[in-house]
Amino acid sequence: MAEHAAGPRAIWKGAISFGLVHVPVSLHSATQEQEVDFDWLDKRSMDPVGYKRINKRTGKEIAKDNIVKGVKLEGDEYVLLSDDEIKAAYPKRTQTIQIETFVKAADVSFVYIEKPYYLAPDAKAQRVYALLREALEKAGVIGIARFVLHNKEHLAALIPAGPALMLGTLRWAEEIRSPEALDLPKPGAAGLKPAELKMAQQLIAQMTDAWKPEQFKDDFSSAIRELVAAKAKAGKKQTVQPFEEAPDTGSANVVDLTELLRQSLGGKSGKAKSAAKKAPAAKSPRGRKAA
Repeated sequence: MAEHAAGPRAIWKGAISFGLVHVPVSLHSATQEQEVDFDWLDKRSMDPVGYKRINKRTGKEIAKDNIVKGVKLEGDEYVLLSDDEIKAAYPKRTQTIQIETFVKAADVSFVYIEKPYYLAPDAKAQRVYALLREALEKAGVIGIARFVLHNKEHLAALIPAGPALMLGTLRWAEEIRSPEALDLPKPGAAGLKPAELKMAQQLIAQMTDAWKPEQFKDDFSSAIRELVAAKAKAGKKQTVQPFEEAPDTGSANVVDLTELLRQSLGGKSGKAKSAAKKAPAAKSPRGRKAA
């Protein structure tokens, strides 16, 4: 089921790193879009209207080679960054899912969750992949990690999900807006009638059921598809040609798992430090403690 949902193409390849243990994995999308995709068309000829690289000041199309990445400063000034300069900012972490800590899943608020992915093990990493998955499941925790995808660093949660390990990207704390600016009632039952609160609780109890996601369908998309099918019988048809970009990179080697776990548990011992120098993952640039 996981392979069907994720598809055969990997969009990222690297390794999960915790302590001195590395698990070579590939990253696959865990979702597939089901909503109706509306294309832009020229109503005079029904030709597709595509996206072009347009200079916003002149309105003229420009070549891809003339496009650079820039970070805006004050006024009209920019700092330009090449792809090599961006990659150099994270020279040894672009292919590593670096676990920094483990937390209870219930401690991570749903407001931080962004997008889920499947992680598939390298052919030689099946055993260590299973070990990490089962250890997380039995401990009842998820891993909080960092990794770089498409030149952007992400915070992520490593989650055991049945036979799979899933990686859910998380929003950074500074991306979550504070509700203080909103006119919200103060927390607590002050001002509420006990009878009202009791009835509300009874209603919630009556409507509470087990979570069954398959019961919920996208009714809007279904209605649009029915409309499209009806119009198609009149001879009007459209086609959609999706595309995606998936980088392909190498993977790390798996070494003796028992010894790496033993050295990882050694903490800050000289033996662990010596082994860490040989590990392919880079030392955290901000001095964070290893998981």
